[in-house]
Amino acid sequence: MSPSDRYRLKLDNIPGRAGGFGRWISRGSKSNSSSVDTVELTVRQLFKHASAHRLHCTQSAAENSRKLPSPSSGTSSLLRSAPVGQNTVHMLHELHACVSMDTEPNSRVSISGTVGAPNRSIASSTSMRRCGLNCGSVPASDMRSRSRSDGAALSFLNTITSAVLPAASFARVRALDGATHAFLETTEQLALQQAAALDAAVAAGTLDACGPLAGVPVAFKDNMNLEGTHTTCSSAMLANYVSPFTATCVQRTIEAGGIPLGKLNMDEFAFGSSTETSAFGSTRNPWDLSRVPGGSSGGSAAAVGAGLAAITLGSDTGGSIRQPGSFCGAVAVKPTYGVVSRYGVVAFGSSLDQVGPFTRSVEDAAFALNAIAGRDVLDCTSQDLDVDFTANLAEGVKGMRIGVVPAFMEAQGLTDEVKAKVEEAVEHLRALGADIVEVELPNAQAAMSAYYVLGPCEAFSNLARFDSVRYGYCDPGHKDLASQYEASRAKGFGPEARRRIMLGSYLLSAGVYDKYYYPAQQVRTLITRDYAAAFEKVDVILSPVAPTTAFKIGEICDPTEMYLADMFTISINIAGNGGLSFPIGLGADTGLPVGVQIIAPPFKDKNMFRAAAALEQHYGPAPVAPDFADGKVGA
Repeated sequence: MSPSDRYRLKLDNIPGRAGGFGRWISRGSKSNSSSVDTVELTVRQLFKHASAHRLHCTQSAAENSRKLPSPSSGTSSLLRSAPVGQNTVHMLHELHACVSMDTEPNSRVSISGTVGAPNRSIASSTSMRRCGLNCGSVPASDMRSRSRSDGAALSFLNTITSAVLPAASFARVRALDGATHAFLETTEQLALQQAAALDAAVAAGTLDACGPLAGVPVAFKDNMNLEGTHTTCSSAMLANYVSPFTATCVQRTIEAGGIPLGKLNMDEFAFGSSTETSAFGSTRNPWDLSRVPGGSSGGSAAAVGAGLAAITLGSDTGGSIRQPGSFCGAVAVKPTYGVVSRYGVVAFGSSLDQVGPFTRSVEDAAFALNAIAGRDVLDCTSQDLDVDFTANLAEGVKGMRIGVVPAFMEAQGLTDEVKAKVEEAVEHLRALGADIVEVELPNAQAAMSAYYVLGPCEAFSNLARFDSVRYGYCDPGHKDLASQYEASRAKGFGPEARRRIMLGSYLLSAGVYDKYYYPAQQVRTLITRDYAAAFEKVDVILSPVAPTTAFKIGEICDPTEMYLADMFTISINIAGNGGLSFPIGLGADTGLPVGVQIIAPPFKDKNMFRAAAALEQHYGPAPVAPDFADGKVGA
């Protein structure tokens, strides 16, 4: 199918799908599920519910729940629709934030799975509008601390069951995600189970023991295994694959108290920079639905940018966390290689891949990384760590040495609006007391060439397992293994996957290996040395994330032109450094989000969190995209 086609794939009778029910949202379509209005209340009403009319609140919530799909109706817990879950702990956070502040009587909040930062476009009106769900709520970390310290607020939980609020949240996001197509699968039953466990902890007074992400809605890129869910990597090759185990990063997120909402769209097998290569339809940028969200973790970025989840996980091989983070205006972290276990994450480039979070505040990103970081015996590349990424967020940057690479700022293809915003961020850091130092990375210009040798070679090796026998789509009607293998892979893999398989096969063939692969590894060594030398002079390096803001869907058809979207991010993966994209406002020409990349030395990721927290003092936490914050989408 061409990128302009609408996608709708019925998934009835898929093995492992309870009830045999599921559906894909068509590309660009809008769900006809419950209206946002069915789960919206005015602030005045919420205040009444939370104070003098608790019984009425319970009755109203029950009435709303009857309009929504019942979690116990027998339908599959793995609905391939637009998803998000909610629990009473999280809802408490939202309600307490609302009723504890001076508010406009008619300001609207929506019962959703949204936690995040104030929306800048409307934050100036009142404090209520800054924390209202439709406006992008306060950071998850603030809500978490509030709920644990306020006994009166906790008592409100006694008036609501754990089943009502998740149902309301799923309904709201069904009304919104048709616009973005960020989600591929929801995990409603798992969300309800986690919500019930948190309710029990609140009742027992043990919420503090539930983990740093207790009550926070989370979701996962669809290359991360979660037992009982489909792990498709957005490929027809794995459309029917149901995971028998859970990835370590996913397990740790859930163990930290996160409410699992579902699986997120991506470029097929993480091959792409726009999420247009997904076999199940493109994801759209919540800031402009005609534009891409970036890739390959486009669904993860769009879900946060649209306010559909508080924290999402993505994977980054050459920029697949940071570039979509920049395009969708989210905080996006690619830690040092080895900080997070990759066990259970379907591999693209095993020496390059790393898992990291998307959030709307730096503190939330630090909490999320705390939850998933550290040694895992199931991944030999993971490292023992004794680091609290939240520890130095308040230190500021006075005396901090921040590097700038002149060659990056003069790179061909870097647009004026992106350059201006990055230079603006540099000046803000200088004003805060940082020392700005020019550094050189002389071999970084070769990073793109080296990456597109190393990446396809590793992708070719990793994709060999999808052979129609052990894993993957099996084309029917063949009498011999060779024809079955050939037909299955030809039909199961999309064009970009086939392109990288063929390129990797060629580069690793006899007579070619020494000409391309070995020199690429030598370039990798040189780039790593360049960064090591630069970090002797500075604590972090600032650069653009992407040369442009988000481009239009279908605008870039030439694969080599698409690859240039990662021109500033690839060298960090080659060297193994940490990198963080922080949103620094909107470009002057396009009015779309721009991110600045903060690069840290290996295993000194706390440096980039410190610098990002300083920038957040000026720019504020990341907002929800205006149309999603104001309720224009899905209305």
